[in-house]
Amino acid sequence: MIRLPALTLTCCGILSGLVAAGFGAVPKPPNIIFILSDDLAQGDIGAYGQKLIQTPRLDRMAREGTRYLQAYCGTSVCAPSRGSLLTGLHTGHSPIRANWEIQPEGQLPLPAETITVAQILKNAGYATATMGKWGLGMYDTTGSPLQKGFDHSFGYNCQRHAHSYFPTHLYRDGVRFELPGNDGVGVGKTYAQNLIQEDVLRWVRAQKDRPFFLFYAITLPHARFEIDELGVYADRPWTPQQKAFAAMVTRLDRDIGQILDLLAELRIEDRTLVMTAGDNGSSFSPDSEFGKLFEQANNGLRGFKRGLYEGALRQAALARWPGVVPAGRVAEGPWAFWDFLPTAVELAGAKLPPGFAPDGLSLVSYLKGGPAPAREYFYWELHEQRPIQAVRFGDWKAVRNGPDRPLELYDLATDAGESRDLAASRPDLVTRAEELMRRAHTPDRNWPLTGRAAHRPTGAAKKKAAGGK
Repeated sequence: MIRLPALTLTCCGILSGLVAAGFGAVPKPPNIIFILSDDLAQGDIGAYGQKLIQTPRLDRMAREGTRYLQAYCGTSVCAPSRGSLLTGLHTGHSPIRANWEIQPEGQLPLPAETITVAQILKNAGYATATMGKWGLGMYDTTGSPLQKGFDHSFGYNCQRHAHSYFPTHLYRDGVRFELPGNDGVGVGKTYAQNLIQEDVLRWVRAQKDRPFFLFYAITLPHARFEIDELGVYADRPWTPQQKAFAAMVTRLDRDIGQILDLLAELRIEDRTLVMTAGDNGSSFSPDSEFGKLFEQANNGLRGFKRGLYEGALRQAALARWPGVVPAGRVAEGPWAFWDFLPTAVELAGAKLPPGFAPDGLSLVSYLKGGPAPAREYFYWELHEQRPIQAVRFGDWKAVRNGPDRPLELYDLATDAGESRDLAASRPDLVTRAEELMRRAHTPDRNWPLTGRAAHRPTGAAKKKAAGGK
């Protein structure tokens, strides 16, 4: 029998006691929650200046964390913006660069070879879930959330289906279940967000003892404007749609508050990063009934959804992590959705798959109070009505609103509203922007910059496929 010296035994005992007490133990990687709101604009919440719509929990989150003034979405419609967030790729490289509808239900799926942040985190030992709206491939395709790293999914898959807050059905882990009494067009007994929120809270509670990643893609406040309770807005002298929109934003605020309260109850808020953002800019022009009443269509910036001006791209983005993310900070440095994947990978202590190079940069130092990461450029493209492009390099921003349109040039340092086109006076910067756009765009047969792909379904073809005339 081997006998250890008494001193060795004593040291081992001390070390064991320290580890048991938590000293020297390997810390758990943080939980990561990204809450993506559908069409929430900067000016919709009080922390960014909204006066008529009540958002007390998001305002408190801004006070307890950091508010970002130049946080950019992936692009300015749903599917490609979400795709950029999850893949770490900007829309010059992403396989999804527009909303591409599939009948009878679903959107163009993420390809099998496309890697998501959920796959990387799952391989690093995280529990993973997505609730709300997916929009990146039905369950029988390569874009299914269950094929893209998520252990659990609940809610809508198809974006068109998610237009109804009283849908005929939802999905739980790929299995459809009906909602009796709902007509799918605004009337029914079951408000879908109630079920989705309950599932989120239940899942978070079940993961309290292990690292988890939650991608919560809330449909609120996307049109159609349907809400089960108008609350404090019921008696306002507004149109029914204005009341419903305000109530939807406040409901979103309440549901995010419930998540923050649960983290505190479970005593895990100090090891949980929570980030929130909209998926694109406002849906409303400044001249709409919403823009005129709430004065929030673009928060003083030019443009809105489906464009590439700043009002379409900058998001109401907040980050909260007590003791790590500075409280009350207002950060002006720019970042973009494709930065989320490398950020989550660094926080998790994970590794990128061999050969995979995301476009984004880690925000970990920025989240903790440092400067935004330096980079050569930001790039966006969008293929809805026609292909459009934008690139930001330093404080210069270039926009091309179609393949046959001239390039516009703006100095964001002095003209954040993009009101003065300087292209004619700065041909050197126009040349630079053109060169960056060429470098940033990887050709893809689905997304030619010359026009709509011939094989992409048109509106008439989609209607015919759905049984219409």
